Amino acid sequence: MKATICITISDESISDCRPSEGQVIWWAWGQLCPCVTINNEWDGNYDATFEASTIDPFQGFEIILTFDQPVDSLDFWQGEWEQLDETTFRLYDSDYQGGTGQIINFNFQVHFSGSVRPEVVGATLNGIDVCDGGDYWTTLFPFTNPCQATGMTPYDYSQVLCMSYLFYEAERSGALPVDQRVTWRWDSALGDGSDVEHDLTGGYYDAGDHVKFGFPMAFTASMLAWGLIDFKEGHDAAGQLEYGQAALKWATDYFLKAHTGYWEFYGQVGNGGIDHGYWGRPEDMFMERPSYKIDEAAPGTELACETAAALAGAAIIFKDVDSDYSTEVLEVAKELYDFGDQRRENYHNSITDASGYYKSWSGYGDELCWAALWLYRATGDSAYLTKAQAAWDEFDLGSDALQFAWDDKRVGAYALGTLLEPTNPQWETALQNYLSWLRTSADYTPDGLVFLDMWGANRHAANVAFISLWAAKYGDAGSADVNRQWAEGQMGQLLGDAGRSYVVGYGVDPPQRPHHRSSSCPPPPDSCTDGWAQNQDGPNPHVLYGALVGGPSQDGSYEDDRGDYVHNEVACDYNAAFTGALAAMIENI
Repeated sequence: MKATICITISDESISDCRPSEGQVIWWAWGQLCPCVTINNEWDGNYDATFEASTIDPFQGFEIILTFDQPVDSLDFWQGEWEQLDETTFRLYDSDYQGGTGQIINFNFQVHFSGSVRPEVVGATLNGIDVCDGGDYWTTLFPFTNPCQATGMTPYDYSQVLCMSYLFYEAERSGALPVDQRVTWRWDSALGDGSDVEHDLTGGYYDAGDHVKFGFPMAFTASMLAWGLIDFKEGHDAAGQLEYGQAALKWATDYFLKAHTGYWEFYGQVGNGGIDHGYWGRPEDMFMERPSYKIDEAAPGTELACETAAALAGAAIIFKDVDSDYSTEVLEVAKELYDFGDQRRENYHNSITDASGYYKSWSGYGDELCWAALWLYRATGDSAYLTKAQAAWDEFDLGSDALQFAWDDKRVGAYALGTLLEPTNPQWETALQNYLSWLRTSADYTPDGLVFLDMWGANRHAANVAFISLWAAKYGDAGSADVNRQWAEGQMGQLLGDAGRSYVVGYGVDPPQRPHHRSSSCPPPPDSCTDGWAQNQDGPNPHVLYGALVGGPSQDGSYEDDRGDYVHNEVACDYNAAFTGALAAMIENI
């Protein structure tokens, strides 16, 4: 908990002054503690007010007051108190809940026998010194986009790539780093894993909510890794390589925590129903956040293998950056793949709460193939290529693919297989057949956006644009131009060709009301649980720079409606392939 105070001192009293938005100010005068105001005094007694504010949430408080003269006793009505010695008192309430920006304000009475009035000269709130300003946090509001325009045309792919990684900072859970650029977010969910006595803090909130769903988070990390590996030049040109690596590592660090034992992996934190009933800041969450795992008794192939793919990709990226970390994530990737392969089961049968949100409709054959290819790429061990072929044959993965997303990885496997086993025509044939189907037979909106699903249409378009751009660079040279041109058209649809941008904070008429709890909340200390943030008609108070919203219906209609989670929600997996596609577009400029 970080505490802040703002007071004005006169000779006789201390009066509270609330900081304006983005400011934390404090003054000290003499030895008086500025969080205490003396209201009334009579023989051997006085009435006072304690007031301090917090920028972090907490459950239960403990205030230690230190006086400069002996005190006989206190009257305190908001909780309990005990006297530690003649000048020190402990005031506490274990049930009190304080949210972000919460003002703790209460009266107390002091009873003393001496001729000199005892003054409060020291006060701590949950261990933070609130008499000298202590450990305070300042946040600037409104938040300014740190991603500068570069002048790139027809769209500023470099700026949008920067903004896309900025979006991932807004989705971070846990204790935030000192270089956090999104300053309206703070530490949150620091108790994750406490129910199972494991540290499960960190990782990403899934979308506009605050559940950490491991399956789509792993796909997000896989795609971030792929974009960083195969479109590294675009990342370098935009100055975004280190930001991309940081975004990936925020996920993979969490996966290492979630890997708590041999064939044991925590794949979700937070209950979907409980979480979705709460509209507020993640910093203010006090609801139950249960932890869910897969293990040998209750396995989950899709989750284990997708996480293995993400960690294998990370091993490639960090090999020349942090070799020890690369080795660590690769060893966990191998174990998780073995777990998923040897103990086959749909993960949503073991983590049943996920079935209402991220059920694996396509089964686990695609993840077995996809993860094996990533491990082959990371290790060069041909046994993994054999595993990939076995999955291809067993599950008939070479046909009928319609999407490439968190559930179905077949098209990604086609592309990787083309690169890793160029002598086997099955991969290239399947890839080119799919890309041809996209261009000639898939559904489109009237403006020209490929329409593969009503839920997050933009996400699906970005995902296959990534595949098409990848094929233009690494696939059949004879199809490179047509694949590149088609993908450029799809990226144009997302960025403004249809008359509006679908990226928050970028371009013409971008979304201003994404279905996203954090950015919809006003700056503290204003409440975010009174219904205003969810229902007000204006833009979200915080601009969620870089977030790709769900997108239009098949008829091209779209409304910037915070309540429309089908078309206007954002999600980590929505931006995952989008980032790599942006880097690819930069390489084509």
